[in-house]
Amino acid sequence: MYSMLLGIGGLGTQELLIILAIIFVLFGASRLPQLAKALGQSKRAFREGQEEADEEERVAAARKRERLRAAQTDDVYDEDNVVDKVPVNKAR
Repeated sequence: MYSMLLGIGGLGTQELLIILAIIFVLFGASRLPQLAKALGQSKRAFREGQEEADEEERVAAARKRERLRAAQTDDVYDEDNVVDKVPVNKAR
């Protein structure tokens, strides 16, 4: 049940301890804090990039809504003033 809480479905406690021991042996005690810091920074950068993309999407959607509203307003205005838009042929 504990492994399901971590989101790692098929790994038990023994398997996780073995993996952690291998990581400890490969990288050593001095490199583990640096690795954890780099992992945290990359996670933060990814999250910030995702938030920026979401914000750009919201801004683009708002601009699109404004353009649609402006186009609808212009269409109503054009329909009301059709006579003003018709070119007049003047004799020269």
